[in-house]
Amino acid sequence: MAAPPPPDDVLSDEGLGYLFETLNQASGIVAAVSGGPDSMALMHLLARWHAVGSRPPVHVATVDHGLRPEAAEEAAFVAREAVALGLPHRILAWTGDKPRTGIQEAAREARYRLLVDYAGEAGASHLVTAHTLDDQAETVMMRLARGSGLSGLAGMRRETDRRGILHARPLLDRPKSILLDLCRGQGWRFVSDPSNSDEAYARVRWRKLMPLLAAEGLDAERLARLAERAAQADEALDLKAREALDQAEPVLKGGNLSFQAGILANEPFEIALRVLEQAVAMTGLENSRLHRLEACTERLRETARAGEALRLTIAGALVRLERSGRVSVGPEPPRRRGR
Repeated sequence: MAAPPPPDDVLSDEGLGYLFETLNQASGIVAAVSGGPDSMALMHLLARWHAVGSRPPVHVATVDHGLRPEAAEEAAFVAREAVALGLPHRILAWTGDKPRTGIQEAAREARYRLLVDYAGEAGASHLVTAHTLDDQAETVMMRLARGSGLSGLAGMRRETDRRGILHARPLLDRPKSILLDLCRGQGWRFVSDPSNSDEAYARVRWRKLMPLLAAEGLDAERLARLAERAAQADEALDLKAREALDQAEPVLKGGNLSFQAGILANEPFEIALRVLEQAVAMTGLENSRLHRLEACTERLRETARAGEALRLTIAGALVRLERSGRVSVGPEPPRRRGR
């Protein structure tokens, strides 16, 4: 197999082909473009790639969160630039009331909901974003500070399933500086979001700390390498947990999953934790926070070893450990309200 082109070689046919290789089989592509240098570089690179050979259709989408007065004009700017490249563009507006707290997380959830919905409407199988090596490093540091487990330290994955749409991050191993240099060198216009320098946001504060960490050897490349290794370990542990669950005589019926409790008591704690996590997911419920899963796993292990019964709830799921030695996981029944 030929060696990949250098990281800064993204303009040649070879570089573009390597960068977007996984998109060749897409039925269509939605590129999320905000107007900043990273996403504008992504849009221009996709346009060049699309123009060579038979490529899937590329649609450009900009989400207007309605949080800044400049956002509408920035979205209009992206629309003009996309049309000039021969790419269709859609502005997706986040309407309705906005939360007073946790606005960044709420905006992120709304953004992906709108983008995935549009991808489905456009007949696209892939959503592409311009996350970079620097974004990955910041994500790892933020999750480390929150006490994340291996899954969190794995950072952003190159590909993530979002309700049947494959979210791809082809620039995840490229430094932000390369994309900024491309925009300036090629004359690709972009806008600057003032919120990217607002220290009210945790990511901005971490971004300003990164040069200090890099001076001590903890640079973006090493943090990204940590994420890759954590992802490999995370994948291996998930596989072992699934094998353990398969050996525990699982029965899925009517939205409820039951299995032998011995698997929780006898396997290493990390495997037991993931068995419970997978069991919750198999019933169609969202997983809870790590510390809550850990606490529930520990209680189940202790109770199973004692041969006793236990009933608890987690992430909207009712978990029951019977004296017979089986665990059942299913949706929590509606709570009765007093008159």
